[in-house]
Amino acid sequence: LYIANGNMEGSIKVIINIAKEKGLVLKEVDRKKLDIMTNGTNHQGVVALVTPFKYCQIADILNLAKEKKEDPFVVILDEIEDPHNLGSIIRTAELCGVHGIIIPKRRNVGITSTVYKCSVGAIEHMKITKVTNINSAIDELKEAGLWIYGADIDGEEYSYQANFSGPCAVVIG
Repeated sequence: LYIANGNMEGSIKVIINIAKEKGLVLKEVDRKKLDIMTNGTNHQGVVALVTPFKYCQIADILNLAKEKKEDPFVVILDEIEDPHNLGSIIRTAELCGVHGIIIPKRRNVGITSTVYKCSVGAIEHMKITKVTNINSAIDELKEAGLWIYGADIDGEEYSYQANFSGPCAVVIG
């Protein structure tokens, strides 16, 4: 964990204490070094080096629901290209009890540092899989007994009016 020189007060102090409790290595560096490490994005004086995001398989998402003794609830994203939107979707999905998110390998943003930041930590709790073909993923979910719903701006029913009880997936994009 890299901390900007002289930036040891307020919420940064809380982060430092938690990092020490967890046994993380802390290094105090010049703010310019943090600017270089983050390609000039807003780092707020703290940068953590993390392992690359590990995508999972659809089976992992379904197994998570099974382990929790819950009906699977999956979000399928198609053509979400803005990392801020993906981060927000991950954050909202986590709040709503979604077990996992499926994204296509092409024409969709992957997991980036911006997605991490916009998810405000929710990405650490969300299973995400990347698939070559959304239609094949939908077929796999149908075979597993999930109902597939599509979000449409011109739809006749609002999402809060829909009955999402039972195993289901919602396609957005």
